[in-house]
Amino acid sequence: MWSAHKKKCCSKTHHFKRILHSLQVEFNEKPDSFFFNDGQRRIDFVLVYEDESKKENRKRSFNKKQMRQVYESNLISYGLQLEATRSVLDEKIIFVKVHAPWEVLCTYAEMMHIKLPVQPNDLKTQKSAFSWFSRPFQVDVNIIKPEQEFFTAPFEKDRLSDFYIHDKDVFFNPATRSRIVYFILSRAEFAVKGSVKRFGINKLLDSGIYKAAFPLHDVSSKFSAYKNGGGGGIYLSLNIWGGITYEKMWICLKYYGEKIGIYFAWLGFYTHMLLMAAVVGLGCFLFGYITKDNCTWSQEVCDPNIGGSIIMCPQCDKACTYWNLTITCESSKSVLFINSFILWIVTLFLEFWKRRQAELEYEWDTVEFLEQEEHVRPEYEARCTYVVVNEITQVRNTFVTCKKVRNSSTVIILLIISSVIGIIVYRLSVFLVFSARLPRHINGTEAIQKYLTPQAATSVTASIISFIIIMILNIVYEKVAIMITDFELPRTQTDYENSLTTKMFLFQFVNYYSSCFYIAFFKGKFVGYPGDPVYWLGKYRNEECDPGGCLLELTTQLAIIMGGKAIWNNIQEVLLPWVKNLVGRYCTAVRAETIIPRWEQDYHLQPIGKLGLFYEYLEMVIQFGFVTLFVASFPLAPLLALFNNLLEIRVDAWKITTQFRRMVPQKAQDIGAWQPIMQGIAILAVVTNAMIIAFTSDMIPRLVYYWSFSVPPYGEHRSHTMKGYINNTLSVFDISNFKNESKPDPLPWFVNQTTCRYRDFRYPPGHQHQYEHNAYYWHVIAAKLAFIIVMEHVIYFVKFIISYVIPDVSQETKSKIKREKYLTQTLLHGNSLKVIKKTMGEIADKSTSGSPETDMAASLWPKQALMFVTLQWNY
Repeated sequence: MWSAHKKKCCSKTHHFKRILHSLQVEFNEKPDSFFFNDGQRRIDFVLVYEDESKKENRKRSFNKKQMRQVYESNLISYGLQLEATRSVLDEKIIFVKVHAPWEVLCTYAEMMHIKLPVQPNDLKTQKSAFSWFSRPFQVDVNIIKPEQEFFTAPFEKDRLSDFYIHDKDVFFNPATRSRIVYFILSRAEFAVKGSVKRFGINKLLDSGIYKAAFPLHDVSSKFSAYKNGGGGGIYLSLNIWGGITYEKMWICLKYYGEKIGIYFAWLGFYTHMLLMAAVVGLGCFLFGYITKDNCTWSQEVCDPNIGGSIIMCPQCDKACTYWNLTITCESSKSVLFINSFILWIVTLFLEFWKRRQAELEYEWDTVEFLEQEEHVRPEYEARCTYVVVNEITQVRNTFVTCKKVRNSSTVIILLIISSVIGIIVYRLSVFLVFSARLPRHINGTEAIQKYLTPQAATSVTASIISFIIIMILNIVYEKVAIMITDFELPRTQTDYENSLTTKMFLFQFVNYYSSCFYIAFFKGKFVGYPGDPVYWLGKYRNEECDPGGCLLELTTQLAIIMGGKAIWNNIQEVLLPWVKNLVGRYCTAVRAETIIPRWEQDYHLQPIGKLGLFYEYLEMVIQFGFVTLFVASFPLAPLLALFNNLLEIRVDAWKITTQFRRMVPQKAQDIGAWQPIMQGIAILAVVTNAMIIAFTSDMIPRLVYYWSFSVPPYGEHRSHTMKGYINNTLSVFDISNFKNESKPDPLPWFVNQTTCRYRDFRYPPGHQHQYEHNAYYWHVIAAKLAFIIVMEHVIYFVKFIISYVIPDVSQETKSKIKREKYLTQTLLHGNSLKVIKKTMGEIADKSTSGSPETDMAASLWPKQALMFVTLQWNY
């Protein structure tokens, strides 16, 4: 079968061999040329393969060569023009340059329903009521002059005169040219095996027939070069993307396409939100820092006569001993300022982004972009086993189901749980070591002991270890998520990315946030009391929070993980591609004076990978979670994220333009599955921040004491005050009630003590309900639950009002869409109606002759004309 097919292919392509052979030319010594050797035809794509003539396996090499010849012959039959050039560094490497002539571009633009300019936009720009949001960040018109906007319509060759063609060289921008050529490359056949046709550049790349396929970087062109048909002002793009503006993303759009353009538009918009959130967060932090020494409870902890006289119970068995409350002086000065305004800023960001995204969908002509335009993934076609008929299109489609996903999901869930348990066990064991070795009493001369407490040492080291484990597990989670998604075998690349996005985010969510959730909602919540402690795994006694709460420890955890992640990601994004390219240039360079063409320079850059911008989105959405989920405990998170993003925009622009091959331009209507993920994070952030304020901080117990337990009948003060708060919120324990396995050895300065204090609301020893929760505890619990309910409802109500007031699509965009539809109907179909009227008029003139043929034609033409007009109008 294969030999017969081979003979058929040979006979089919025999007349192309001479053409293909004549297309091989020598390099013209122009290193920055983006044209064929004639200097006229622009290079729209480059194919790279290795000449197998010198290899030992001649049979396999012959098959590859045959398939490549069939493929290139079909490309020529589709109208593409090819020119082959050998590498100047490695004679075995051959570059095939591809050019799409004007006729080919027009033909496939109509086939792909590409929308192109019809008429300049004649609508006056109306100032929106929400323009204040972006006015301070608009780009200077002296840097980038506003581009003229056009109304567009699906291209039709028969109505070429109706389109706004000022210059044929720039009518199809570089991104559109590359997309059309890639469309042809993805559909050209290279073999027929049985009754199945094999086609597409992706399969050829996967099988090694071609080593690479990419459009060229136009790094030499300035902004003026774009107007002359150049590549799109790559240097100007680098400068502009270094800022936080999103208003003039058309440079990126016309060079890289909508998929990269929407990413940078979203990243710039997100950075806008961070700027406002950073200002609010910085104000909250400064307020807390300035007022930290004015808090009555922290003054009591630091007072030698109050906190210095309070002896705390051991927080672990045997190894731990009694300690003085004053060592927590610094941690008790943390002040929480309710920063719910940032949660409303997040809502504004999401709603305004929907609005901005609708504008981009119209401006970039992706409103009617459908998934049906996408190609089937080669992996899907190779492994499909079932055939079904689509009920709508009546087209036979293939699909695969996989039963291994459930088992793999179980493995990854167990891996996540084991990693979280490992971190908790580490924290408990390390706390025992620090408690046994670090001092527990401050004598006034050892200033470092104010900060080097067992709690602080455990928190910092555990956070660092947790960050290292997170980075290691990231690699494992990535491979497992890809493996599970490959088992599912999604049909299109969009389906694949959406499926992988959901899995990767869930894994990363647990990986990054599990330790934070443990500190915020579990640590110190289930510890019992010194006489009856609660043990973890039957061996490790549960951790307790400082008398000031676990808020400072949560802040430390967030700062280390968030800061370490930002530093590591930037080093990885900048250093690794640069080093790889540096080594590659060093290994391939023959001599310093060698002139290397543009296509060979791009070939030695790093491939962008099939996932493209997936990891960039993942990095930013994880950061979005840190900024929103725990902002109540770490108000500086938006400021750190802002600094990181200002660098991230510059790094991403530099990376994709200088260190990676140019991506194939792709259509993208929105940011995909990341939009609902951010919506879910924003909703969850309201709950987490309310619970952090209620359960992690001591704000509610302080308010309960101030309004209820500082005055009669519970308190002895005549007016509401915070004096006596520390003594009132620390319970008393009789050391004689210690169990033998947990009783510590007394210190010399503790010999005469019979009681110690611990953080809880329980009755003292000797009471008829000793060591049971007292009335203060139930008041606090009721107040915490009430606070969570009220805060959630208030914030959700404001979020609902914001979502209702801000429309998803602006009135200006709606007007543009209606105007464009009207122009499409009048301009593109007006000429057809004129032809009909003219023809009908001629028939009417001839009908005066009274001939039977003319009378019959006159009677039929109105019906045909009416049918034609109706069809045109519906279209």
